Amino acid sequence: MLELLGSGLLSFLLSGTPKVETLRSTPWSVFLNQALLQSLIPPDPAAQSVIQQQVDALAGLGYPAQAQGIWLQEGNHVLAEHQGTTPLPAASLTKVATTLVALDTWGAQHQFVTIFSGTGPVQNGVLQGDLLVQGDGDPFFVWEEAVAVGNALNQAGITRVTGNLLVTGTFAMNYELDPNTAGALLKQGLNPQLWNAEATAQFQQLPPGTVRPQVVIDGGIQPVASAASVPNAKPIVRHRSMQLVSVLKAMNIYSNNVMSQMMADSLGGAPAVAQKAAAIAQVPPQEIQLANGSGLGVDNRISPRAVTAMMLSIQRYLQEAQLNIGNLFPVMGRDIGTLKGRKMPNDAVVKTGTLNEVSSLAGVLPTRDRGLVWFSMINYGAGDIQIFHDQQDFLLERLQKNWGVTAPVPSGIRPSDRSNLPSNRVGSGDRSEVVRE
Repeated sequence: MLELLGSGLLSFLLSGTPKVETLRSTPWSVFLNQALLQSLIPPDPAAQSVIQQQVDALAGLGYPAQAQGIWLQEGNHVLAEHQGTTPLPAASLTKVATTLVALDTWGAQHQFVTIFSGTGPVQNGVLQGDLLVQGDGDPFFVWEEAVAVGNALNQAGITRVTGNLLVTGTFAMNYELDPNTAGALLKQGLNPQLWNAEATAQFQQLPPGTVRPQVVIDGGIQPVASAASVPNAKPIVRHRSMQLVSVLKAMNIYSNNVMSQMMADSLGGAPAVAQKAAAIAQVPPQEIQLANGSGLGVDNRISPRAVTAMMLSIQRYLQEAQLNIGNLFPVMGRDIGTLKGRKMPNDAVVKTGTLNEVSSLAGVLPTRDRGLVWFSMINYGAGDIQIFHDQQDFLLERLQKNWGVTAPVPSGIRPSDRSNLPSNRVGSGDRSEVVRE
């Protein structure tokens, strides 16, 4: 009956045309009159009580109620909320917007392509000229990827470069965006004689039998305006990144600011990401205000309702690709990263956000009685950030206790194995193709 009211009857009242559609084909729009929605489907009193107790507890510790935002939703049914439509400093929940727009723009299987070219002939293992690296915005080119490229260059017959390492396009290595720094790291990564302890440790994480590359670059690092400015460069190796779904998972597990900023810039910048995310998630534009793509600083403001709407949009998109939100965000009890030390219920799929005065948390909680409960919490105020963490974890524990634990984990949020293929793991040599021998 609630489902009928939430879809068919509500559609009739708004459009005048009786029509019943599933949530998947017609996701509920938050442009709807919320007073009307909640008058038709009352909120959950127990959930509302738990939320109010948390808000009161924080107020008693000096954290104003108006600076705390919470939203709980089951399907298209709003269970409870506090300040749910108020944009608040969202910290790394900004990465939810980046994730959504990246998926919508590029697709879950998208791969960034980095091209390595030579400016001269190869004789007896020596490239007589420069090595040009042309970046495509890969935000996850790290030590292990350099190993794979180095081995591909070796397969192409190159062990030494007499010239310089030229850098163009959007190329970053180990999250360093400056072309001189990124180029220096690449030069180091291609030559084990230059490895530091970190590079050696990362190499040891690769599958047994992985060969150490050997590419010595005699010259220095030289940024160039474009590949076109090096007309005599001929491609040697084409390196594809992991699929976007795995890149996003890595970004979200560790809440990597550089990765998110790189993708936001490639997508047109933070304001463009905010506009696109609001349109896709069908929320008012004023509820997603982004000044950057990482979440650093308090100028990025998102309402709890908007965060939940974006999470649901991501889930709908992934289901069409036979994936789910567990493939993109940390899963409590399985992943570590930013979840280290947290005490929320196992199998919750979440995204965290933390600044000096902000703690945010959003995702989905599996329950026995309510099914999948989607939530967003944003806490803002000067003080001990651990208080916010503890209150958030405790709130989820209370809600799951009220609604029961589900076992096994619902398939709708159980990470699919499709994104864990060997070729989709960091440092896989299968993604580096020799273009010419």
